[in-house]
Amino acid sequence: MPLNKSWVTSANDAHHPFPLNNLPYGVFSDGDAPPRCGVAIGDMILDLQAAETAGIIQLGSERLFEMPFWNEFMEEGPAVWAALRERLTALLQVGARDQKRIEPFLVHTKDAELHMPFMVSEFTDYYAGRHHATNVGSMFRGPENALPPNWLHIPIGYNGRASSVVVSGTDVRRPWGQIKGAEDDTPRWAPCSRFDIELEMGAIVGTPSDGPITVQEADDHIFGYVLLNDWSARDIQAWEYHPLGPFQSKATATSISPWIVTKAALEPFRCNTPAREVELLEHLWDCGPMLYDIDLSVSLRPEGGTDEILARTNYREMYYSAAQQLAHHTTSGCPMNPGDLLGSGTISGPDKTQRGSLLELSWGGQDPITLASGETRSFLEDGDTLTLRGEARGDGYTIGFGECTGTVTPALDDPYAR
Repeated sequence: MPLNKSWVTSANDAHHPFPLNNLPYGVFSDGDAPPRCGVAIGDMILDLQAAETAGIIQLGSERLFEMPFWNEFMEEGPAVWAALRERLTALLQVGARDQKRIEPFLVHTKDAELHMPFMVSEFTDYYAGRHHATNVGSMFRGPENALPPNWLHIPIGYNGRASSVVVSGTDVRRPWGQIKGAEDDTPRWAPCSRFDIELEMGAIVGTPSDGPITVQEADDHIFGYVLLNDWSARDIQAWEYHPLGPFQSKATATSISPWIVTKAALEPFRCNTPAREVELLEHLWDCGPMLYDIDLSVSLRPEGGTDEILARTNYREMYYSAAQQLAHHTTSGCPMNPGDLLGSGTISGPDKTQRGSLLELSWGGQDPITLASGETRSFLEDGDTLTLRGEARGDGYTIGFGECTGTVTPALDDPYAR
């Protein structure tokens, strides 16, 4: 599919992340106006609340954009999702009859503040990247026992904290926790010293379910995707995770990019999951290309320094797709709701330059990374800014997500000191 040209000329740049082929959904505010739903097109944001009030966008008898989040729209289902995309394309493409009517409702991105694009109902994070799981398992159990016995059979996950999900640009405070290292006789209370990031994608459930669904049905239920950084306190995690897995080590923050890229925009980039070493049970069978060819990167900017790329990888490296993760999530009868967020798990490739966490890049601190400034990093320092980026490249256009950024701020003074 080639570039679909828009009368918003900035959207026609082959490298701009928001062409007419994309039309990602977010929430923005400008000046003294309150937050409201918007659509990114080139360097502009279309104010959907205003366009709906003016009668230019009407998707039935209900007002869908009165609230500053996309959940109500998600609940309308795939037919309405498709109708909005069709209407937006007609309004913004070259030669649009209603160009003059819609122009007053465009706001320049540079004048806007971006907010959480949807209300997160629940958050589940997975451990579904083969290279990441192999790297981490090799560090702690040796390469011969790197993968847990169940790993090739099911997408492993844990239920996280929806309350900790924040939008890009939100600072992330270094957490305190109970830590016990190999050299410690007893656990101690201290700020995390092995703070890390995880380069992930997040899938957003748009259609509810109340019982088991198939992989194909799960794919149909997904509304769109965001970049996701699951901040991780590795030293807290190492002590707490036996026998039930991560808890406080993953509860500090999970950052997401501000724009929801719809599944429709990603259709041209579908690709297959990797060949299976072990045949999956029927409820997880692949039913077509369920992954996407999306180039991903993570960069670090030390306080007062410059941004530099730490790693580059691709979403196609996942072993399980978001549709398989969602389908498996429902097998117990677990209801899924609009706004549920599924983290893919850390996305790493086979090479060192493709590792999506500092834990892997520094091999648990044994091989620190040297930055251009000469500083080294095994894990994050206060003042470090981490940025995730993602791009799918088409014929003369780029589908982007907006940056997913967060800066580490120092831990609080001991909140329990007497």
